[in-house]
Amino acid sequence: MLDYPALRAVATIVQTGSFERAATALNVTPSAISQRVKQLEERLGVILIVRGTPCTATEKGEWLCRHMENVGMLEAELFGQLPALVDPDEPRQRVTLQIATNADSLGTWFVEAMSNFAKSSSYLLNVAVDDQDHTAEWLQRGRVIAAVTSLEKPVRGCRRFALGVLRYHATATPDFVTSHFPQGVTSEAIRNAPALTFNQKDRLQSSWIRRTFGRDLDYPTHWLPSPQSFVEASLSGMGWGMNPTQLTREHLASGRLIELVPDTPLDVPLYWQINRLAADRLADLTREVVTVAKRSL
Repeated sequence: MLDYPALRAVATIVQTGSFERAATALNVTPSAISQRVKQLEERLGVILIVRGTPCTATEKGEWLCRHMENVGMLEAELFGQLPALVDPDEPRQRVTLQIATNADSLGTWFVEAMSNFAKSSSYLLNVAVDDQDHTAEWLQRGRVIAAVTSLEKPVRGCRRFALGVLRYHATATPDFVTSHFPQGVTSEAIRNAPALTFNQKDRLQSSWIRRTFGRDLDYPTHWLPSPQSFVEASLSGMGWGMNPTQLTREHLASGRLIELVPDTPLDVPLYWQINRLAADRLADLTREVVTVAKRSL
């Protein structure tokens, strides 16, 4: 028999980040929340919550949270049909959907899709950001219910929808190109010209180099984990970087940025993968994601 008050306590702690805020949200005392979680962890023999600031879920805790998301969706559907079941004295519990996407999608087209969905839905959204090559791992580990990913193969237990390609260009300012590539964009020059890299998972620069020069090359790099700052750093002459078309189209047209090697875009196919158990209930979410992506990519 599942102890739903305890499961809801765990999910709310993860959502709010603390035992105290979870207690306020559930209209109980912090000690009651703590006792529910402790008893559940002892019963299961596993730790569900990593105590800290903020509190986070363990891998087992993440699976429990995804279960509570599905329960919340079922309850919302049921209460819509049978509103008399709703206890007016109980605090309203709104379901927060955990979703993962890559930073460049978030910085270009994904917010429009989320906004369109949120305007006509009672669901709240918690969007996590990771490299498009790694967001599928969030699905596999049960950390999210849906994700934008570059993985073409469907994740087990998920439905997959093709979204299109996110096109990148290796760009820099004319002054940067003149200064660092006086003899052209050669292998030797690439080894010495500072690049811009989002984080340690970002392989776009390396992929473009391999495709353009036919082999891997080492290169110096600045680290800058922000899509918009990436473009601003490129415009400032800080380095060269792989920037999405949507953020650089006007700069390329005006000549403020130029391609290092003309006509050498790097296309990254993107897919929307969503948990099968939630796919039908979140058909509106999928429809917005697919529609906006196909218009924007």
